[in-house]
Amino acid sequence: MKILDIALKDVVRNFRSAFGLVFMFGVPLLVTGMFYFMFGNIAQQGEFSLPRVKVAIANLDRGGPKFQVSTKHIPGSLHADTMGELVVGVLSSEDLAELLEIYLIPDPAAARAAVDSRQAQVAIIIPEDFSEQFADLYGQASIQFYQDPTLTIGPGIVKSILSQFMDGMSGVKIAVDVAMGDGETADFSRVGLVVQEYLDSSQVQSEDPEASLLEIRAPQGGQGKTEQDSRNALLGILTPIMGGMMIFYAFYTGTASAESILREEEEHTLPRLFTTPTPQAVILSGKFLAVFLIVVVQVVMLLIAAHLIFGVQWGDIPSVAMVAFGIVCAASSFGIFVNSFLKNTRQGGIVFGGVLTMTGMIGMIGIFAMGSATAQKLSDTVSLLVPQGWAVRGLLQAINHQSPINVLLTMLILFGWSAVFFTVGVWRFNRRYI
Repeated sequence: MKILDIALKDVVRNFRSAFGLVFMFGVPLLVTGMFYFMFGNIAQQGEFSLPRVKVAIANLDRGGPKFQVSTKHIPGSLHADTMGELVVGVLSSEDLAELLEIYLIPDPAAARAAVDSRQAQVAIIIPEDFSEQFADLYGQASIQFYQDPTLTIGPGIVKSILSQFMDGMSGVKIAVDVAMGDGETADFSRVGLVVQEYLDSSQVQSEDPEASLLEIRAPQGGQGKTEQDSRNALLGILTPIMGGMMIFYAFYTGTASAESILREEEEHTLPRLFTTPTPQAVILSGKFLAVFLIVVVQVVMLLIAAHLIFGVQWGDIPSVAMVAFGIVCAASSFGIFVNSFLKNTRQGGIVFGGVLTMTGMIGMIGIFAMGSATAQKLSDTVSLLVPQGWAVRGLLQAINHQSPINVLLTMLILFGWSAVFFTVGVWRFNRRYI
């Protein structure tokens, strides 16, 4: 009973420390909460959507007498006297109304200024000879495209629409060029017939009257995505992160709790305790048990808190209980092992800042490498060089509902680590004080 009394006394004293409570419970939950708010929009996005792109158009096209385009097959049955008007009509069509917001500006400088002042994202400047150059079999019709350099998606959409439309209309010129080349003399009366025939058969024009120049699809897997699917995706990110934080700080707690033995030695309370009738072996056993109980409370509370606050699903209860017990054994025995090599608490800063941080990050490689086959294969080797890696592996197995046999095999190795740490730590402390 004296072992338990000593252990409970140390446990109560540790939990009276506000700093210790924040370190054990607050930091892991706050880190996970940060990721929750970073990725929280995933749970709220039911479908894929794009903001409307503001486009300023300066149409200076004066038209051209040689080449009149029949537009009855243009999507939306647009009618235009010039190629510039046709471009404006396509971009202003109902099919693109949800994507583009068109502003007609008479001055090219004003169109560019609208982009510079971020009143528009894209400026399109159609030159005066656009129709004339397009009608000329040897001319080169071009449009000036001016965009906000800090944006990519919106301008990319507009450029894609223009490219698709102009590529189709360029086919008209090619068809006319070929048709005119077949004749012995240039017969411009054939141009209209060629254009009409090309538009009737071109793949650019669809027989579907509702066809549009751009089809918007949700990302793969996004169609039919329910709120529950989004919630599951969020938990798929948070659960391993929360598990990694729990393991990371459990090892910190185990080491900090075991450090109380060194602190009491420096404060001369431990030597005075050794002068009492209570055997030194009983005193040390009580302090070792206190380390174990403190880590037990931390791990259990974090498992429950993560489930209640973030909705984390840890897996099957038997597997999770097995993993939790393995984490507690490894973290507490590791703390005893490390402190048995320290001469005083001043050396603890090196351990906290160096050894624990390094081994903890190595052990968590498996979490940050999720989704990459190459990195995952590397992490399966590197992370298992430290006990934290085996703890993370067992927890991920439980989360992924792997068979209890697989979890048990991982935990047996972790228990092996714990046995070595505990044996060496107790032996060194006994040599030190007994």
